[in-house]
Amino acid sequence: MNNSQKPIKDHIVDFLEYCEVDKGLADKSQENYQMFLNKFLEFLSQKNLSSLKPHQLTDDHIWAYKLFLARSRSATTGEPLKKTTQRYYLIALRGLLNYFADRNISSLPSEKVKLGKDMLVQSKINFLTPDQVSELLGAPDVEVKQGLRDRAILETLFSTGMRVKELTLLNVNQLNLKEEEMELSIIGKGKKIRTVFISKRAMTAIKKYLATRKDNSPALFINYRPSKDIDDEKRLTTVSIERIVKHYVKITGLPIYTTPHTLRHSYATDLLSQGADLRAIQEMLGHSSITTTQVYTHVTNKRLKDIHKKYHSLG
Repeated sequence: MNNSQKPIKDHIVDFLEYCEVDKGLADKSQENYQMFLNKFLEFLSQKNLSSLKPHQLTDDHIWAYKLFLARSRSATTGEPLKKTTQRYYLIALRGLLNYFADRNISSLPSEKVKLGKDMLVQSKINFLTPDQVSELLGAPDVEVKQGLRDRAILETLFSTGMRVKELTLLNVNQLNLKEEEMELSIIGKGKKIRTVFISKRAMTAIKKYLATRKDNSPALFINYRPSKDIDDEKRLTTVSIERIVKHYVKITGLPIYTTPHTLRHSYATDLLSQGADLRAIQEMLGHSSITTTQVYTHVTNKRLKDIHKKYHSLG
């Protein structure tokens, strides 16, 4: 069957493959797209539109789908879907329409799926102040090997702005331990290669931690649980690193929202507040769009406003 004659529901698998190959989206992103588009397929089924083809999609269908989302309820809480959640479903549909356009399959342009102003909610960025970061980095007990490892993890997260998944994938052989500080190429979200920078302080912490290692695991950061299985995977998982960070958050009494990603936000906010160029920060964070990075300007603008209010003599 010609692609343009296939029902919309039969294009989903092709769209997900397009996301993987052409867009380079991570597996989790593809899973999210599938989940969000399943909602649209549910809508088509309820309206007896399962055989609807891309070129048959109209503005009226889009409007009916928006009403459907507005009247839907969360499967977990039973509450009406939040505006932000509805927005994710609509963004996924826009992605599908962009795919149709890219494949020259006649359909509505993605701009027809409008996001209401009340859906354009700015995500709240949680970050730590420099003093709070110092308190967190200094929390591990470096007299024991586990503390040395945890200190190295925290220092590396803040020094590089890495995502926690990127950190778990680091291997020892990627580092030149003769260097006091170094730059490192990593494969980030969407399989994109970018450069991160490990500070002198972070490298010192890593070297002290590695000096305690007697194993042959290629992973940079490993767990210390005992195992009789020589093939046991010792590489720390994202969940393990999240637990490690939470442990020190509890010890220090820092805000409970603090996670590994909070250190990434803190890294970006620190760079911006010190005058770093937004485009440079975009590259260091591995953001595809400058729009994503611009969220940090709201944080620093708020900080500057607070400083003005506190110190301006005629404020």
